[in-house]
Amino acid sequence: MMTKHTDNWLYEITPHKKLIDLNLKEIWRYRDLLLLFVKRDIVTVYKQTILGPLWFFIQPLFTSVIFTLVFNNVGGIATGGIPSFLFNLAGITAWNYFKQCLTGTSNIFRGNAGIFGKVYFPRAVMPLSITISNLLKFGIQLLIFIGFYVYYLIIGKELYPNGNLILFPVYVLMMALMGLGLGMTISAFTTKYRDLTVLVTFAVSLLMYISAVPFPLSKAKEKLPDFAWAFEYNPITQIIEGFRYMTLDFGSFTWGGFSYALGFSIVIFLIGLIIFNRTEKNFIDTV
Repeated sequence: MMTKHTDNWLYEITPHKKLIDLNLKEIWRYRDLLLLFVKRDIVTVYKQTILGPLWFFIQPLFTSVIFTLVFNNVGGIATGGIPSFLFNLAGITAWNYFKQCLTGTSNIFRGNAGIFGKVYFPRAVMPLSITISNLLKFGIQLLIFIGFYVYYLIIGKELYPNGNLILFPVYVLMMALMGLGLGMTISAFTTKYRDLTVLVTFAVSLLMYISAVPFPLSKAKEKLPDFAWAFEYNPITQIIEGFRYMTLDFGSFTWGGFSYALGFSIVIFLIGLIIFNRTEKNFIDTV
């Protein structure tokens, strides 16, 4: 008589069957590894550099100063009574989080092929760790923005946030989803087409200007009326403008634009997740 043998395994590793699956239960099981990756991303970025973590402060401040000198002082772009430096710092603070999520996740497969080929863990841990570590960096840059906001209030500048400030968590979520979705999609293609790594760096630099980071959307529509659609239909523009509008009460905001950016963020994240889940099954053979 034959008896059926069963094993009670603690964990069972099985291939993904669903394309849209973050496998949050398994990610929670590997939460310690997730935290280690977050710590690694933060600590090693500026390790063995002279200024170290000070770069978290220097980069947005230096960029804001350059934008103020070039676009506002030399170019004569008005910011509606808002201090030009603070206007630029608001745009750069929002832009940096999106950019860092995008560029950080766009090289996941190639950059981590060694560890992916040797050790099993949920692959989604890697892009999530990058997004979380960048969220902490965003928090530091946000504190810088708040510090200068308070400074300008003290010296007598009239600055007023508005009721849209309640949407702040949604804007942060949109930046994360959009950067994560685009990054995972690009990362999947870089396993076969390595030229994309160079293209991403170049394209992100151009995208910043099409997203109205260093100038108001109204100025872009005024100076380039034939190409105004390129700015308006760019979902990142809606996020940058919305961020400025809720913190400085300057810029343009419509519920239609907000809904469009939110919908685009969700869709691009789901597309990125599908492509990521399909690629992780066999990418090791193509890297």
